[in-house]
Amino acid sequence: MITSIVSLLLIILVIYIAISSIKIVRQSTVGIVERLGKFSRKASQGINVIVPFIDTFRAIIDLREQVIDFPPQPVITKDNVTMMIDTVVYYQITDAFNYTYEIANPISAIENLTATTLRNIVGELELDETLTSRDLVNTKLRSILDEATDKWGIKVNRVELKNILPPEDIQTAMEKQMRAEREKREAILRAEGQKNAAILEAEGRKQSAILNAEAVKEAAIREAEGNKQATILKAEGEAQATLLFQRAYADSLVMIRDASIDQNVLAIKSLEAIKDLSNGTATKLIIPTDLAGVGGALAALKEAASVSSPDNK
Repeated sequence: MITSIVSLLLIILVIYIAISSIKIVRQSTVGIVERLGKFSRKASQGINVIVPFIDTFRAIIDLREQVIDFPPQPVITKDNVTMMIDTVVYYQITDAFNYTYEIANPISAIENLTATTLRNIVGELELDETLTSRDLVNTKLRSILDEATDKWGIKVNRVELKNILPPEDIQTAMEKQMRAEREKREAILRAEGQKNAAILEAEGRKQSAILNAEAVKEAAIREAEGNKQATILKAEGEAQATLLFQRAYADSLVMIRDASIDQNVLAIKSLEAIKDLSNGTATKLIIPTDLAGVGGALAALKEAASVSSPDNK
């Protein structure tokens, strides 16, 4: 019975030793193995076998990028304004050995180093510069922290100023200043809008006056062109009428000549034309070149009239 119990205990002990000698290291982590209290090796990802009771895992180091949000720290600016600034540090462990053996409390060391470095940087800046120069402060702080933590096996990737809280009276004054600046910009924008509206209105009036003047000019030109065309057409009509009259008169003379009409007939025709002119029925007068012939014709007509009159029988 005792032998069975001892055997069972030995089996349990062997199983425990076997299980304890196998260690599994997760992805993105590394283990620090010590042998009898002294650094032995780094255990990589996967299954690692150690010697029981001799080898031990000192720590499992996470190699992923990590973030630390430090509480607000009082910082005095160059113009003696106390502000509360809290920072966020993004870091990554690059050397597990130095991280384990070169620094006792790395997180506390980074926090204190960040606070002191931030005081040195902000102490050289005034309040307005601190509020508007976050990128400058972040860059300087990251560079100093990265250089200081390099021997600890830590790489500082980024440092951000999360909040900058001035005193309440400074905040009130800043709010009033910001309100005044906004009102000033609003007044400037309103004035610019009114100015642009006045300019546009003046431009519209100018364009309207120009268009009206061009319209009047175009109407006058068209009216003058119409009068010109009417005068030309009237003159051409009168010329054509005169030409037709002269052609008709010439044709009548030719017809009279061809009919062997004597001078008395011509005289009668001339007198009829003169009569029509006196009555206003004729607009043109053609004066014969032989005025003596006309006189003779008139005398002959007189004699003929006296002979034919019944009183002179």
